[in-house]
Amino acid sequence: MRFYSDTEMTALVAELSEVAEEAIEGAAAEAAKAASLAALDREGAARREAAAALAEARKWEGQYRDEKDGGMKKMVITGVICFLSGLALGAGSILIFGGSL
Repeated sequence: MRFYSDTEMTALVAELSEVAEEAIEGAAAEAAKAASLAALDREGAARREAAAALAEARKWEGQYRDEKDGGMKKMVITGVICFLSGLALGAGSILIFGGSL
């Protein structure tokens, strides 16, 4: 077994400390890199989700407008049919009863 002198021990401790500090700095850099990549990934996922939600909202808006336009056309057609039916019933009643009640 070899005994080390105080100067050798001090030199070994200093060398080990330096290597440990470099390893810690490297690990911290890698952790920061991984954290920033994870943040970018989360941001990308959030953007994809927002784009999908916007597309869904536009789809529903389009369906709403189509239904609204179709509903308006149906109301106009129904109104015209009712008006013509009323005219036909009125004219028919006048012809049948001869205008005297």
